Amino acid sequence: MIPPHALRDPIHFNDAYRRFAPLALASATRVLRDEAAAEDVVQDVFVQLWLRPDMYDSSRGSLAAYVSMLSRSRALDRWRSQSARDHAVERAEEAARPLTPPSESAAEPVIRREQSRELAGVLSSLPADQRDALLLAYGRGLTAQEIARAKSVPLGTAKSRLRLGLRRARGTMQPTAA
Repeated sequence: MIPPHALRDPIHFNDAYRRFAPLALASATRVLRDEAAAEDVVQDVFVQLWLRPDMYDSSRGSLAAYVSMLSRSRALDRWRSQSARDHAVERAEEAARPLTPPSESAAEPVIRREQSRELAGVLSSLPADQRDALLLAYGRGLTAQEIARAKSVPLGTAKSRLRLGLRRARGTMQPTAA
């Protein structure tokens, strides 16, 4: 058994890496089904173990169990993030397909410009945290989890900011005549 403080020693850390990297790789590969991505996860896990060995609590289980759990968790995070990105790309591709013929009336660019001004006004009226969450989600295509990481807030807080921002924006927007 390797105590957490021993992981600060390069020799002990190297020993832990040699012993547990294959286990971490197997855990990550089972989730991701992509060895290159799984190797990235293993690297992330061992970088965290090197930088923060105190995160491992030997009273809660073995280092092998900790490394396996951490790599599975990181792999799931990566898989979910990739899945969300894939769905966002699909939605963007679908939205980019023209629904009507390319010809448009002279009024349509004016209407779009006016809607853009209205949207900018609505966004500026939102609290900064809600506005930032909406801009990250719809402007940059980030998921709630990525927004939480970017803003250093819990996932639930990021989701709440998005939900409240959308609710306020919808309540403020003027209905458009169709």
